[in-house]
Amino acid sequence: MKTNASKTLKATAAAVAMAVSAMAAHAAAAPSELKIGTLYASSGPFAVASQGQYEGLKFWAAAINKSGGAFVKAYHKKIPVKIVAYDDQSSTSTATTLYNQLISQDKVDVLVADFGSVLTSVAVPLAAEHHMLLIDPTGSGANFFTKKTDYLADVSIPSSTVWPVPLANYLLQQKIKRVAIIYGANDFDASQAGTLKDVLGKGGVTPVYYHGVPTTESNYTVLLHTIAATKPDAVLEFGYAPNDIAFLRSLAQSGLHFNMTFSIFPGQLIDLMTKNVGAKGLAYTYTYPTPPLVKYAKVSYGMNTADFVKAFNAAEHKQPNFLDSAGYNTGLIVQHMLDTAPKFTQLDFHQALMDISGKTTTLLGPFKINENGAQLGQPFPVAQIVPEGSGTKFVVVYPQDKATGKAVYPAPKQ
Repeated sequence: MKTNASKTLKATAAAVAMAVSAMAAHAAAAPSELKIGTLYASSGPFAVASQGQYEGLKFWAAAINKSGGAFVKAYHKKIPVKIVAYDDQSSTSTATTLYNQLISQDKVDVLVADFGSVLTSVAVPLAAEHHMLLIDPTGSGANFFTKKTDYLADVSIPSSTVWPVPLANYLLQQKIKRVAIIYGANDFDASQAGTLKDVLGKGGVTPVYYHGVPTTESNYTVLLHTIAATKPDAVLEFGYAPNDIAFLRSLAQSGLHFNMTFSIFPGQLIDLMTKNVGAKGLAYTYTYPTPPLVKYAKVSYGMNTADFVKAFNAAEHKQPNFLDSAGYNTGLIVQHMLDTAPKFTQLDFHQALMDISGKTTTLLGPFKINENGAQLGQPFPVAQIVPEGSGTKFVVVYPQDKATGKAVYPAPKQ
């Protein structure tokens, strides 16, 4: 009996020693800091949106570092976060070089794309080539999500193919049949236009005008008169912020008037749009309202929308826009990925995102991705911008469960 007890004690001691040794080796392998690599644009057409996203990510990093860093399940400890960032100046060729530098030279632990589909497009194949998971905050072009992948996750904005579904349903509900669609010839805008056309078609509506323009388009005057000749009841323009500004300015200067006008970015960058178009130019137009215009009170991870707005305002001394929120949300999802992944590998990171998908709600709404990396949660409603005093306010008009009022249709002439 003593011999057996002695053997048991020795075996237990050996097992404990091995476990302690393994834990020590595991801890020793932990990096002193988590390097999160990303790009931003200080100039060019994507600068305002890109810098907002970058500021939101930095806000998250500063907040998490105040608590000792992000908890990494693979190492059973908190590790400080370091943002490694370079300026791509809104250039895809520069971005390609800098994404390569982040992966090959800086050897970042987590790779985060710059704002939007254009600047994300060059990162998608690079990340796959290097077997690196690309955390994609706002690159929602449909072309990214055509096949199953372990190296892409759209985290802070829905795939652009689902953006216009509520808008199309709203048009059908309102029995608006003469619809004109003009869109930027890039994947982000073209995929929205395509979805809208398809959903309308299933409802028996064929657009009276459907036309793509270069992403660099800055003069819509002739195009607007061509559209007016088709006598539309709704004119929908899909573009980036510079396109929206040029389109709405051209409309204001043209003397033309449409019963309904829609553009994307007033719902994301209202201050920028108001500065460049004016409250009068935005009055009674429609858009997708995004957080923090739309607020999520009940979340399962991180601050809710209202608390984020207060915290960001206190730290940065300004109100956050959607891109600030998207950048912060990107950090949250990375944080949750790290505290879920059992091993510190890119494939484990991806599996962790799949594990939290459908079970997580943040300040942007439900987080849900499919096996192709497309974001299917965080839906955008439809809102109309209406005058209020010397400014404007957003009235959500669809869907009904999120509506805060009814649309003014036809839009009054300004």
